[in-house]
Amino acid sequence: MAKIERFEDLKCWQEARVLVKEVYLLCEKGKLVKDFDTRSQLRRAALSVMNNIAEGFGKYSNKELIRYLDVANNSASEAKSILYVLIDLNYFPEAEVGKLQAKAEEVKSLCLALIKYLVKRNQT
Repeated sequence: MAKIERFEDLKCWQEARVLVKEVYLLCEKGKLVKDFDTRSQLRRAALSVMNNIAEGFGKYSNKELIRYLDVANNSASEAKSILYVLIDLNYFPEAEVGKLQAKAEEVKSLCLALIKYLVKRNQT
């Protein structure tokens, strides 16, 4: 495994970056363009995922990194929840939104895997 020296090396950050890009692209389509509140909240939730991973990586302890990864995980859940609104309001087909929900779940899984690794490493 390659040594992690920068937050850009983290797989969870890389996939969160993809999530942000896809969210921003979606926000420029259809009825969501005019739904400023939902669009803003969705963007902020996705950005929070990516930025909390980066911010946590810059902290001085694994304990703080874990805390920021937990916040990122929560933000991914928030983004996934907001995406349900887009389905419920018929802004987009469920299949299209489902791809973003799956990406949010992937990011959550990667964050949780890193948390588990860090916790285990701290115990030894």
